[in-house]
Amino acid sequence: MEKATILVVDDTPENIDILIGILGDDYKVKVAIDGPRALALVAKSRPDLILLDVMMPGMNGYEVCKLLKQDPLTSHIPIIFVTALSESSDEAQGFALGAVDYITKPVSAPVVKARVKTHLALYDQKRLLEQQVKIRTHELEETRFEIIRRLGRAAEYKDNETGLHVVRMSHYARILAIKLGLPSTFCDLIFNAAPMHDIGKIGTPDAVLKKPGKLDAEEWRIMQQHAAIGAEIIGEHSDPLLQMARRIALTHHEKWDGNGLVGEDIPLEGRITAIADVFDALTSQRPYKQAWTIEATMELFDNQAGKHFDPKLVAMFKEILPEAIAIRDTYLES
Repeated sequence: MEKATILVVDDTPENIDILIGILGDDYKVKVAIDGPRALALVAKSRPDLILLDVMMPGMNGYEVCKLLKQDPLTSHIPIIFVTALSESSDEAQGFALGAVDYITKPVSAPVVKARVKTHLALYDQKRLLEQQVKIRTHELEETRFEIIRRLGRAAEYKDNETGLHVVRMSHYARILAIKLGLPSTFCDLIFNAAPMHDIGKIGTPDAVLKKPGKLDAEEWRIMQQHAAIGAEIIGEHSDPLLQMARRIALTHHEKWDGNGLVGEDIPLEGRITAIADVFDALTSQRPYKQAWTIEATMELFDNQAGKHFDPKLVAMFKEILPEAIAIRDTYLES
């Protein structure tokens, strides 16, 4: 098992020698004779624990501790002050800055060994717990995403044999968001929320949803209700993913120059999903139609830019068209 690394920071060589003598057999000990050197060593290679003198010329131990605790990369390292200061106010100041313990000089070898061992053990337990929490959180997020994807596919199975529509269009939405330069959090959210865009179809009667011919006025009115039904199914939640999924379900059929929300009043995720959804619907074969060619599909997009679709997004989608075609070919209906 690899030895833990202890950084000893003290401006007095004799004190450093004493601590090396106490800890050298059990740990890998590094030393620094002042604050700036200590910070440089920590930046280069983070130790598992720091024994830090308080009274040093120039930058004192309190200042070193404060800087280390302000940096997210070093804030987790346990710091034990080793000092001749023994007033309770001195200890309170050290603990307020984030130190885990105090050892007074002259040091006692058994005390140093016991304190170092204890805080290293606590540090190891904390790191293990954080790792377990991180793994579990990732598992829960993946489970949530999978449930959302499967709910989206459940709606597609009503009028799409394999449900791959939601897979393809979510990829289209993501690459379009990336092309727009949107934050990675947004790109990930739209990738996982877009599959819920047509969840409201669960509430659409099969006679309307699967009608092979053109819908009459009443049937079209019923079909249009699936956006509101979808928003109602998803509900209102504090979770950002479900919030985006609801906005997408509610607005992905809004038109840029339409009668409802208009232009940039339509949420960006709704405008992106509209393009992703229509592109896949047109270029995919369905029981009631043949797949459109890419050329015919893009001609429609050109004609509908500024009408049905956000013209800026249409232009951006044309730039990522080769990626979209590659996605379509990867997830072809079997």
